[in-house]
Amino acid sequence: MHETLIIAAQQRAEARAARMLAADAATIGLGMRVQAIAPGAATLCMTITGAMVNGHGTCHGGFIFALADSAFAFACNSHGADAVAAHCAITYLAPARMGDVLEARATELERFGRNGMYDVVVTAEAQGVRRTIAQFRGHSRVIGAAQDEAGGASA
Repeated sequence: MHETLIIAAQQRAEARAARMLAADAATIGLGMRVQAIAPGAATLCMTITGAMVNGHGTCHGGFIFALADSAFAFACNSHGADAVAAHCAITYLAPARMGDVLEARATELERFGRNGMYDVVVTAEAQGVRRTIAQFRGHSRVIGAAQDEAGGASA
């Protein structure tokens, strides 16, 4: 029985991610890719392009924030209910540069009532070396009922 619930939760998370990605022009437009999805967790990656580099020759922080925010969104929506950001904060630890492959790994810390708290670690890989470049914390709020795989409200 327990294994059946785990499988159902994973299938729900994967179906939800597919529906979200299909409608997410920002995530698609920035070249983000969903690497992994699970209940309460998501990993997305993005390659830094020339259009994402600022006057210092490093990746503009807004693009790093966008990647972390998208990973957070996929993680907090993975349980099936519509959830949005209530508060987010990011700390930049190191720069990323053109050509770096960024990875944002979101992990659920807590879910209570309609609220959730998630941490996202953003790393950059360049020349085979991966380093942490940012730490993001997101607080979510459920705004709708859980959706079944067909997009309708579930009981």
